[in-house]
Amino acid sequence: MMVRIGAHQSIAGGYEQSLKRIANIGGNCLQIFSSSPKGWSFSVPNKSSIDIFVKEKNKLNIDPIYFHATYLINLADGGRIGNLSKQSLISEMNLSPKLGIRGSIIHLGSFKTVKAPLFQDHNMKDKYKVLIKNIKEVLIKTPKESLFIIENAGNRKIGQTLEELSLIFESIDDERARLCLDTCHLFSNGYKFKNDNELNDFINKLKKLKLLEKLEVWHLNDSRDPFDSGRDRHANIGEGTVPFSEFKTLINHPLTKKYPFILEVPGFDGKGPDKENIDILKSCVNPV
Repeated sequence: MMVRIGAHQSIAGGYEQSLKRIANIGGNCLQIFSSSPKGWSFSVPNKSSIDIFVKEKNKLNIDPIYFHATYLINLADGGRIGNLSKQSLISEMNLSPKLGIRGSIIHLGSFKTVKAPLFQDHNMKDKYKVLIKNIKEVLIKTPKESLFIIENAGNRKIGQTLEELSLIFESIDDERARLCLDTCHLFSNGYKFKNDNELNDFINKLKKLKLLEKLEVWHLNDSRDPFDSGRDRHANIGEGTVPFSEFKTLINHPLTKKYPFILEVPGFDGKGPDKENIDILKSCVNPV
């Protein structure tokens, strides 16, 4: 089985340029933004641009590919930001199948002033209803081929704990809702698996919470902060506080090696995910 290792890449110069960039640094899967992650601009590429992307994707055998939704999204908001969040995701997830992209990886947002996990605070009922209602509306208005992929949070945002994520998936009750797990975010929230025994325990927890069946993709990121710090600051693989053995364990375990692994690291030159980070992960793969 070929291990799928890739990274987030820039779409500067056109979507197809991201394919060339990931191929040039040795990756075989990819994550991109559909437009600026710091604004509400919705991308509407023409047929020619779409055809060029699909042709290049097939030529270079880059698969799977994911969109990462804008950082401004907050689906727990019942006002203007919530509406813009829905519009952005509906636009992006309608575009995905045209480009052969699996779907959008999404940070759900936050409940702002409320710090407790949603399932521990009785005052959360209305805010929680808004979150689930907004997610369901996005799913209704997007194609069945397009996945809504929730990323676990690394700080005081929705989806920090596996229990909270499990409750959200149960409430959505849609097979298109999937899960992206980020190693930096997990580490910052007290989850670790530096060997097979620890990873087996983690996998069993995912199974118990019905999350393993939802798992779609991993973000492989080291962390600049201590274990269980609640902070979300990524580091290059091997330069942070996550034990290097955790990446090796994850990439080789029979139940996790089948998933695509996407890097979101600063790069050793500070210009984003690079060949050196990908080569480090490739070196972790045990020979067949």
